[in-house]
Amino acid sequence: MTSTRAEFPCSELSLEGVWHLPDVEGLYPGVIVCHPHPQYGGNMSDHVVVAICQALSRNSIAAFRFNFRGVGRSGGSFGGGIGEQEDIKAALSFVMSSPGIDGERMGLAGYSFGAGVALSVAVQDERVGRLALVSPALFGDGWEKLKGYTKPKFLAVGDADFVLRLDNFRKHIKDVAEPKQYQVISGADHFWWGYREILAEKVADFFTAGFSQA
Repeated sequence: MTSTRAEFPCSELSLEGVWHLPDVEGLYPGVIVCHPHPQYGGNMSDHVVVAICQALSRNSIAAFRFNFRGVGRSGGSFGGGIGEQEDIKAALSFVMSSPGIDGERMGLAGYSFGAGVALSVAVQDERVGRLALVSPALFGDGWEKLKGYTKPKFLAVGDADFVLRLDNFRKHIKDVAEPKQYQVISGADHFWWGYREILAEKVADFFTAGFSQA
């Protein structure tokens, strides 16, 4: 697998990203991975984000991580979760128009803040076929959006997560629409110390299994 830096447009902004490409021939599925909250140090170099991208590429899936507006070399400034939705849509357009990508097999993944923004895009953008949410920081109507989202989805949380409490997760997950998969990892906290590779493989397994059936 290889990693390559890229730039792509989002309206008048230029955003930066990194490809993780598998060493395979032909068309391959694509997954965009969204990072945690920019105002708390989140960026595309987050260890959880990178681990997921690496696991995806090992499974013959092209992964693309990028910096939201105002982060790193991406232009603009923090968009309060609204502008970041436009960033994801622009990333989808960029990835789907890139050589080697099968636009019929596109997925979206997000971690913490990135999960909430990814969900907001997935419920309105038909290009997203599968959705993975890691330690999703869902507030306001976030859980209501997820409950009505009927495409395949996977959620992963740690039972020691201090942002998404396990009792709150269990209260909501039972009402989330099928098809759904979820995993509670014993011992893992919000930052996934010591559990990142386990998490990454579970996310990759979800996408691999789904794309193989598409």
